[in-house]
Amino acid sequence: MNLGYIGLGMMGGALARRLMREHKLRVFDLNRAAVESFAADGAQPVQDPASLARECDIILTCLPSSAEVRQAIFGPGGLVEGLEPGKLIVDQTTGDPNETRAMAAELAEKGISLIDAPVSGGPQGADAGTIAIMAGGSKEQFDKVLPYLETISPNIFHCGDVGAGHTMKLVNNVTSASIRIATFEAVIMGMKNGLSLDTMIEVLSKGSAQSNATKIFLPNIRDKKPGTFAMGLMHKDVRLACQLGNDSGVPMMASNLTREFFQAGMQTLGPKVSCDDIIKVLERNAGVSFTD
Repeated sequence: MNLGYIGLGMMGGALARRLMREHKLRVFDLNRAAVESFAADGAQPVQDPASLARECDIILTCLPSSAEVRQAIFGPGGLVEGLEPGKLIVDQTTGDPNETRAMAAELAEKGISLIDAPVSGGPQGADAGTIAIMAGGSKEQFDKVLPYLETISPNIFHCGDVGAGHTMKLVNNVTSASIRIATFEAVIMGMKNGLSLDTMIEVLSKGSAQSNATKIFLPNIRDKKPGTFAMGLMHKDVRLACQLGNDSGVPMMASNLTREFFQAGMQTLGPKVSCDDIIKVLERNAGVSFTD
């Protein structure tokens, strides 16, 4: 099987490098510097997605949203121009499950498969080979890509039919985002009432409130380590989760409040800052400086 990867950003790049440990890889990204970096490490660059599709049996994508995935597949010079029946696309984007199903249906008419396999654990988890992979597709499709996904991480979960992986990722991210907001808000309240940040990190990480927010995000903020997940991407994921809840008749009251927080963060700080910078909005609201 010949493999290709589209999307060599912070997350996609880390996933692609895991694949390159055991497989030859053809790569494409709009950022030519990223492509050149991979080429220097042994990947084969291509000029456009269509060229990549002609040479590859399985193509993986990791892009900012489903809109970019659709463009990469169906746009000018897109994958569909080079794909033949029997080939398979694996979308590792955190995408819209309904749009994923729609693209899969369009491709199926041409004899081409698309499944979703988004990830959770960040670039660090990808680098370490510990990241969680949530796949959606038929059992036959899943079994076909499993040996390649196992090159990335052993933590692979077949969640159901196409779109199920993206649904699971939205469940994961809206949960993580909501816990992050609640933790940051509570810690700011504790600081304003005399507790030290170090004390709260130590206690919260051992008690019933422990989470990645207490074990990773708070220490990173305290130690001034830059975050790796953009505010705009977090807002997009929470918005998609809220929209999916709305479309399926599930009230998402707490999640919509989380969405409003990240919307305010984008408007105040911009979409490219770390989503952990949402704490600055909470600081302003409380009149206390967490980061100092």
